[in-house]
Amino acid sequence: MSVLVVLGAGACNRLSFIKPNLQRHDFEHTGPTYDFKDKRKDADGKGAATGRALSAQRYLEAGDVPKAREELKQALKYDPRSAEAYSLMALLAERDNQNAEAGGYYRKAAEYAPTRGAALNNYGVWLCANQRASEAMAYFDRALADPQYSTPAVVLANSGACADKLGQGERADADLRLALSIDPGNSMALGAMARRQLRLGNAFEARAFSERRLAAGPISAEALMTASQIEQKLGDTAAAARYVQRMRAEFPDAQGSESGDGGK
Repeated sequence: MSVLVVLGAGACNRLSFIKPNLQRHDFEHTGPTYDFKDKRKDADGKGAATGRALSAQRYLEAGDVPKAREELKQALKYDPRSAEAYSLMALLAERDNQNAEAGGYYRKAAEYAPTRGAALNNYGVWLCANQRASEAMAYFDRALADPQYSTPAVVLANSGACADKLGQGERADADLRLALSIDPGNSMALGAMARRQLRLGNAFEARAFSERRLAAGPISAEALMTASQIEQKLGDTAAAARYVQRMRAEFPDAQGSESGDGGK
């Protein structure tokens, strides 16, 4: 279920639907932010486009993809630069495994909403997941600069994981720990810290983060794989095997679920 977060008040209200399950690999997307301004004149159609995009998101949440697509088509007729519409189109493209097309939509959303944290975070996620981590960091930094963005822990978790991929250890550690100071149950930051500490050889600290990650939920194949690798490192092969068995049962299609030895 989505969580409705009110981000502003007065002449311009900003609403954002946060979708915790919109995850891509080691990163997390957030739903588009909607700007509602005075639409009494609305000569440029932006208000109508925003309404159509919001309607599309509601159809998506209800599972009616065809109606969502039609609403997005109408939104772009009213406003060809609707960042909200492009953000949702990107999610639909990812749903259909059209990765390059999704990246184009995320780029347009960030281009048309250059100060809006949600759009900047989402494009950063796509960049980092597609071997363009150095470019992604600038978008995460810009997302963090949005004072009205309601989920800075999400961006910090993403930027920390991305910095870790780049080998920027100090930035990774700082961002991930700051994310957890803001949101101690942030599953993305906990998972990234578990993987980072394991890679650094700090198996006991990795186990602590892994246990917190599994308790935070939702459970993922990657979280179980990491837990298995940690136990293997610590010499508890029985615990490692249990995590692999659980991964096989809950995520039979996940890479590594068919193999033994801690899922290696």
